[in-house]
Amino acid sequence: MQTKTAEILCVGTELLMGNVVNTNATAIARGLAELGLNLYHQSVVGDNPGRLREAVELALSRSDLLITTGGLGPTYDDLTKETIAGCLGRGLLPHEESRRAVLEHFRRMGRAPCPNNLKQAMMPEGARVFPNRNGTAPGCAIFGAGKWEGKVAILLPGPPRECEPMFREEVMPFLQEGSDTRLVSRCLYFFGIGESALAQKLDRLMRESQNPTVAPYCKTGEVMLRVTARVGKEEDPEPVLAPALEEIRREAGEFLYGVDVGDLQTALVRALLEKGLHVAAAESCTGGLVAERITQVPGASGAFEWGAVTYSRAAKERVLGVSRETLERYGAVSPQAAAEMAAGARRASGAQIALAVTGNAGPEPSEGKEVGLVYVAVSSPALSTVRELRLPARGSDSRAFIRELAASHALRLGLEAAWAL
Repeated sequence: MQTKTAEILCVGTELLMGNVVNTNATAIARGLAELGLNLYHQSVVGDNPGRLREAVELALSRSDLLITTGGLGPTYDDLTKETIAGCLGRGLLPHEESRRAVLEHFRRMGRAPCPNNLKQAMMPEGARVFPNRNGTAPGCAIFGAGKWEGKVAILLPGPPRECEPMFREEVMPFLQEGSDTRLVSRCLYFFGIGESALAQKLDRLMRESQNPTVAPYCKTGEVMLRVTARVGKEEDPEPVLAPALEEIRREAGEFLYGVDVGDLQTALVRALLEKGLHVAAAESCTGGLVAERITQVPGASGAFEWGAVTYSRAAKERVLGVSRETLERYGAVSPQAAAEMAAGARRASGAQIALAVTGNAGPEPSEGKEVGLVYVAVSSPALSTVRELRLPARGSDSRAFIRELAASHALRLGLEAAWAL
């Protein structure tokens, strides 16, 4: 499909009122950027047919492609499909394949569908239907008629677990149909350097490179660079990507922890599995967050051995073997305690690598240690060390921020230990 400009319209009063975080718009915007499509507008509208029609007509007046999320359910206020089909001059017709999918969904659950469930199987005439493998509401692409000839509206379900896979698996390939080129991206993940510092290191590349393009994206304590090349349908993208990737590694490789890995925990689990290694974690201020993030990764059972939340001094001493002398002389938030926690976790678990975190996440100083003082440690045959972190307190969410960033530093340290073995 050929298009020049795109717009996102998210439908739902819950989004408008701030009751639900709008992750769909972020995921779709990133996907459109990968496809090289220009996105100039995003908006949110409540579940009101009149205001929805106004928003749709405004979007179609200035964009070739409108992508909506939400309002495809079976209830009385799910009117996105009916409203947009009407705007584009299309009636609704039964769609047999979607009807069968709805019936099969309820059969698997051992329930009978209500009549209003089957309204989800009504599709605009001439639409391209996108199956929903994670729910009952199919998506669709509606092609405009009359004054909207040449315009396209793509309707996606609202729940992120349905919307985002449908967009990736169905809509993105649809948007590339008919093109003699394709976009290929590599995502490079950095930890320990801020976006501005990374941009300064790569200033020339980011300003001057046209193919591939280099774009930064920030998240807590991390930066992701997306390097995107436009190549022919059958062209090998690697020669186009390679010079930029080599320059990035040369200028900022010390902070790079993976390519196309997604996050620190995935990079760590992959490295451990590749080498047949196991990791354990002993945590205090992070309260199990390191272990929780590792076990988010599919396949982590082959790499994660053991975890303990030793929040009190007594638990550190009893479970991990941290000496009473260390705790009394240096305190629980100290490099000495962190080192003994890591060594004790490795000894107790039998894992080749053990991580430890101890610190003060706030909200008040404790035992003379300021908020944000954290020690992360690793114990392994090739790398045993402790790092002191002084993490910034940031308003009302400072405790959560410190814990999250401390866990990230521990995961990065575990990755370095895995690389060293």
